Amino acid sequence: MPATRRHHRSLALIVNCLGVIAAVPALPAVAPRAAAAPADPAPAAAQAAPAERATPIPTGAPAAPPAVPPAKPPPAQMSAPPVTVAMTAAHTPAPGYQIQVRNDGNKVVETTVRQELPAGSKATTVTAGGRATGPAGSSTAGEVTWRLKLPAHSTTTLNTALSTAATGQSVTAPTCAYGADGTRPYDCATATWAAPAAPAAKVTAAPPVWRRPPVLLGGLAGLLVLTPGALTWWWRRRRRTGVAPAGPAATSGGAPALAGAAAGRAERGTVYPRPAMPAPTRRRRRPPMWLMVPVAAAVLAGLVGAGAWTATQRVAAIDTTKQPTSGAWMGKSVTGQVGVPLRESAFEFTVYRVACGTGSLPSTSPGGRQCLATVGVRNVTSEEQTWHGQLQRAYLPGGNWVATDEDATRVANLGRDVFAQPVAAGSRVLLPLVFSVRGTDQPKQLELRSGVFSAGVRVDVP
Repeated sequence: MPATRRHHRSLALIVNCLGVIAAVPALPAVAPRAAAAPADPAPAAAQAAPAERATPIPTGAPAAPPAVPPAKPPPAQMSAPPVTVAMTAAHTPAPGYQIQVRNDGNKVVETTVRQELPAGSKATTVTAGGRATGPAGSSTAGEVTWRLKLPAHSTTTLNTALSTAATGQSVTAPTCAYGADGTRPYDCATATWAAPAAPAAKVTAAPPVWRRPPVLLGGLAGLLVLTPGALTWWWRRRRRTGVAPAGPAATSGGAPALAGAAAGRAERGTVYPRPAMPAPTRRRRRPPMWLMVPVAAAVLAGLVGAGAWTATQRVAAIDTTKQPTSGAWMGKSVTGQVGVPLRESAFEFTVYRVACGTGSLPSTSPGGRQCLATVGVRNVTSEEQTWHGQLQRAYLPGGNWVATDEDATRVANLGRDVFAQPVAAGSRVLLPLVFSVRGTDQPKQLELRSGVFSAGVRVDVP
């Protein structure tokens, strides 16, 4: 073999070896089980193609998880309770109520019915074995309680009569039916007793005009104003008619003499002009001092009286209890009593009962006690609405306030987070709210609102 061909073959072999060595790192990693793969190249290529397509391209950024829409909680709607409550006010001289408790289920239900008594009232008549009870350490009754066992498809009627210190005022006494735990309400109702209309008073004849104080005062003021003008006019008239004018008389009586004197001087040939006589000055008449002083005093007294009356009417028209409703607030703030429906921008709140005591509900405040408020919430808008526990507050006598204890509220609602679910449009929910307070003070007012910018409602707690 010639040397030239031998060198070419050696060089080609070296080049091929270098190419193989350079191509080895670029080959894909082969699993140990690849040696047992079948010798047929077509299936192997078909299996390798999807693997190559699934290999991600390294970009240096982590792969994003697939977009999954967050699960939205369904709106809260009140299901039909096994026990329902209906309530009406009696047409009696004293406050009275008729309460109907109905069991629509197919089995016997045990329930506790509680009727709240307004402040300053006392139960005089209670039927069906109910009893009036009050808070610990208090001599007055705060509620009427019944423990009932309702047969299936039955209706029980309860009656109460109250006595109040204030007469002629409306009285509201709400009623709720609770389950066996005493915290979860089945249903609530409210009614307001209105005092009977008083008999029409006998219409008496109106007094004569001269016996009415406003008319007399108006006539006296007009007399004081017109009298000075009339006296001044009369005084000037008298002065003018009492003094005779001297100018025309003197001219008519002395005209011949003056003419003769002028003719004599003309005959003597000298005429001297006579200086003009100065006109008599008249003194300007002024009202007497004894007339000006009373008139000025009367005018000053009238001005002072009118100013005082205007200021009194404006101050009396100021409502000191009105909450601010301008600026960022939506709607008007409303204040009412327990059992009265109060409406704000989105919700209609009704507080049926507020009771405080140490119970089994957990409290986030060490050494505190729970105040449980039974609240009905109705969505009065055409859209579902959400609300928040931190916006619901209980105000203490010293001015401090506490927000809703959400953990205790979740326990009272059987583990359901009532603030995580929106309230459906036009629906009503009935639920307990728990406020954890420290000390022995009873909340004096509850503030409930649907949103941050809502004016909300305030409920006075007896």
